[in-house]
Amino acid sequence: MHPFIDDVSKHFLRDLDTLAREVALYPDDASLFAERPGLPNTGGNLALHLVGNVRHFIGVTIGGSAYVRDRDHEFATRQGSRLELAALIAAARADVEAALAAMPESKLTEPFPIVVGGITLPTQRFLLHLATHFTFHLGQIDYHRRIVTGNKQSANTLPLSALA
Repeated sequence: MHPFIDDVSKHFLRDLDTLAREVALYPDDASLFAERPGLPNTGGNLALHLVGNVRHFIGVTIGGSAYVRDRDHEFATRQGSRLELAALIAAARADVEAALAAMPESKLTEPFPIVVGGITLPTQRFLLHLATHFTFHLGQIDYHRRIVTGNKQSANTLPLSALA
């Protein structure tokens, strides 16, 4: 496996595992979708968005999985269980792991197969964008959980040991 593919895979898998820990730290299903003034999204909506994003752009576009994304649902739904979300995160993890493990090195310098926002980027750069996008929203979920629950407990958000 190419070093960049290995590195980006480790980052995604670490962050998906962190997402699972964040969801598990919500004390109940309702708090996951609790809205608060000034916060544009709930933790549940952001988690659904992250799952949909990586399953679509990595699982489907790179790996050829059969997943069908419903981006509007990711932000519109206001209910769901932590258990259901944990299963979706596990499916996203499996999609990412399989797609990146099978990705040929030659794809890194090719244009990403989908034009996003009217922009075409090399696949390597788009994967880096996806990874930083994921981590950005992961931080938002952490703050949402802490605000909604009052619990300052860390989810061990970005353990460097997972990248070793």
